Amino acid sequence: MHRNLEECILDLEKAGQLIRVHEEVDPHLEMAAIHMKVFAADGPALLFENVKGSSYRAVSNLFGHLERSKFIFRNTLDSTQDVIALRNDPISALKNPFKHIGSGIAGSKALPMKKPTNSLNGFKEIQISDIPLIHHWPDDGGAFVTLPQVYSEDPEKPGIMNANLGMYRVQLSGNEYELNKEIGLHYQIHRGIGIHQAKANKLGVPLKVSIFIGGPPAHTLSAVMPLPEGLSEMTFAGLLSGRRFRYSYVDGYCISHDADFVITGEIHPGETKPEGPFGDHLGYYSLTHEFPLMRVHKVYAKENAIWPFTVVGRPPQEDTAFGDLIHELTGDAIKQEIPGVKEVHAVDAAGVHPLLFAIGSERYTPYQKVKQPAELLTIANRILGTGQLSLAKYLFIAAEEEMPLDTHEEIKFLAYILERIDLRRDIHFQTNTTIDTLDYSGTGLNTGSKVIFAACGDKKRDLCTDVPEHLKDLNNFGKALLVMPGVVAIEGPKYTSSEQTLNEIKTLTTMIEEKGAMPSCPLIILCDDSRFMSETMSNFLWATFTRSNPSHDIHGVNSYYENKHWSCDNIIIDARIKPHHAPLLVSDPDVEKNIERFFVEGASLSGVISK
Repeated sequence: MHRNLEECILDLEKAGQLIRVHEEVDPHLEMAAIHMKVFAADGPALLFENVKGSSYRAVSNLFGHLERSKFIFRNTLDSTQDVIALRNDPISALKNPFKHIGSGIAGSKALPMKKPTNSLNGFKEIQISDIPLIHHWPDDGGAFVTLPQVYSEDPEKPGIMNANLGMYRVQLSGNEYELNKEIGLHYQIHRGIGIHQAKANKLGVPLKVSIFIGGPPAHTLSAVMPLPEGLSEMTFAGLLSGRRFRYSYVDGYCISHDADFVITGEIHPGETKPEGPFGDHLGYYSLTHEFPLMRVHKVYAKENAIWPFTVVGRPPQEDTAFGDLIHELTGDAIKQEIPGVKEVHAVDAAGVHPLLFAIGSERYTPYQKVKQPAELLTIANRILGTGQLSLAKYLFIAAEEEMPLDTHEEIKFLAYILERIDLRRDIHFQTNTTIDTLDYSGTGLNTGSKVIFAACGDKKRDLCTDVPEHLKDLNNFGKALLVMPGVVAIEGPKYTSSEQTLNEIKTLTTMIEEKGAMPSCPLIILCDDSRFMSETMSNFLWATFTRSNPSHDIHGVNSYYENKHWSCDNIIIDARIKPHHAPLLVSDPDVEKNIERFFVEGASLSGVISK
């Protein structure tokens, strides 16, 4: 397997999966724009050989397609899956010892290997300013590292086997950061490094952090893997790369011998600076907020080091393929963690975190003639309390009964739930709770609400396949268009305030109620642009679930409360853009025009984009 990033690049090039870009390219917006254009065309990985302002090369789109990722890890994928499965289900090793003997050997060979400090001869000290400072979106606050491996150790139990390796956003320049001396770290509240920092703060000591960039692709992937308890990221990196994670300590900082670049520094208690904005994976900017400041100690680079990067934005992007590979590796891990779960799908089109589709069991009351969600609700609460799934706002969960279900068949799955859900019984809210840091639909940073839509039992309604008459001729609410069976988008006035919205919703629901019952259309989306909303399923999933906060933006026709439970006859989700939402990501048209020079006949990327 690949011992370093250069070997991976040569391997992909030999297989026709990588193109070298020889022309000088500007790291300010141009590199990101080229990457996105090539990714959108399902193109190859890109090696930028002439980065303006830096002597180092840069590579992107390594993981831009699941098949390319599987090709990169073709020699170790199966054995790594075996070890993960063994960690999730150790009893299987007792039942089939000979089947799993290879997994045990693979696991032991993957343990990290400490090397003497003097073996760092291949590195030299550099400055942050020597690195390709890639600025991805026009309104980003500066240059960011988008594929970092951020390493920290537990201050109470130091050592590599108690370390955390995570992919947390790193801002290298801009804002109030003093170039070459300070950088910013952005991570979410549940992350491992946050636990380490809390312990360091309690002890009153700085937290030493090392940021590895590059190295074998397995090391990059290990930083984002949701691993079973007891399987460290460094061990996983060794498993997937087929070579032990090699490290040593310099000045008290862990140094990966295989990384292309290493940035070391300290986070001191209480020290923060404004970080952001940053164009993020929900398709909006995450705004400027105070996040931990890292004082730079030293920066290292290997000779001929290569800087890997990606670009995130409205899905699909390269991180979509990352997610596909993670699913390929972890397989049925969620089934082992949560009894009764058959499938959980974090919907990529909705930005991953906002929306979950799930399939569970419903076995609690088999003697009842009329089925209602019971076990499903227990499972739903477990899902919303598990790892990154806890960031979700919307969870649609169904019991698999007479017919097989597939959460990846999104229209069929959602229609199945809408046909069966009892809107007066099966909608369950959680208010004043946590959501994704990057989601600005809530009431503040990390704060918002959640809702569970649960369905089981017999079909209760036929879904409309045309816009019902009830939703036509509604004064200020018009241009009603069918999104999918049972779901209609309707345009409303521009959102101004919550008080004004309540009056508008009351007007809308009264007009619908006066026309009588409308069971065939259980879900109405109030939006700014019904044509956009109904044009594709991707548009519907993205705009609806990134632009709404369940507790504030879900309304209903004939809605009422009974014993604190909210009920309705038809759901209305207000998915209009609100003043507190973050700005949309929009490319710079001048940059888009400028990068055409890379795609013309005779240029490096000629023929990559089909006409």
